[in-house]
Amino acid sequence: MNMILFMIIASLTLSITLTALNFWLAQMNPDSEKLSPYECGFDPLGSARLPFSIRFFLVAILFLLFDLEIALLLPLPWATQLDSPTTTLAWTSTLILLLTLGLVYEWLQGGLEWAE
Repeated sequence: MNMILFMIIASLTLSITLTALNFWLAQMNPDSEKLSPYECGFDPLGSARLPFSIRFFLVAILFLLFDLEIALLLPLPWATQLDSPTTTLAWTSTLILLLTLGLVYEWLQGGLEWAE
């Protein structure tokens, strides 16, 4: 028996066994405390449906945008070993300049202000 077939059979056996154990040992009759939306120990005082500020979502999207663009700079240590490191330096400087201009623009537009 080759190794790949053995690993597939072992994975399937382990998955089926753990799934069967989960269904067999799971508690199927939860009490009223577990069915309530709050598990912190006290009854809710107000509505749980308060709207979030749109600023929260804007800052989260800005963080994701800048975080993903910074990930473009990760291959730089390997790019310096290319034939022309000046091209790598030019592209890196362009990317950092673009990120800085985007940050300044958001700052001037008030996208990073929490309170108005």
